[in-house]
Amino acid sequence: MLLSDFDKRRDMPATRKEVPKGTLELMILTILAKGPMHGYAVMQRLQQLTGGVFQVTAGSLFPALQRLEESGCVSGEWGVSENNRRARFYAITKIGRKQLDREERHWKAITLAIERVLQNA
Repeated sequence: MLLSDFDKRRDMPATRKEVPKGTLELMILTILAKGPMHGYAVMQRLQQLTGGVFQVTAGSLFPALQRLEESGCVSGEWGVSENNRRARFYAITKIGRKQLDREERHWKAITLAIERVLQNA
């Protein structure tokens, strides 16, 4: 994030940001690694964990969940939510845990490299 993106009074991002490309699936798998959830709960948890910084809409979340399900990283089944509504619940699979491990290692390597540039430029 560029310094111009920060509200200098609070040291917080001035506006909501789009999720960086390629990270939504990583964040979804991380959340589902804690336990199964329905899609709307995943969206709420993402907003809560990011402090509302990332704009994650149903239009981006549900296609990502579908891609993860099609790839075998998550399984989905229909159930009833805490609001007594029909909802699709998602759970991380064994394949998904392996993918999460790979994605976490990749993300850590990238952020470490960026951090080195920021500290040493």
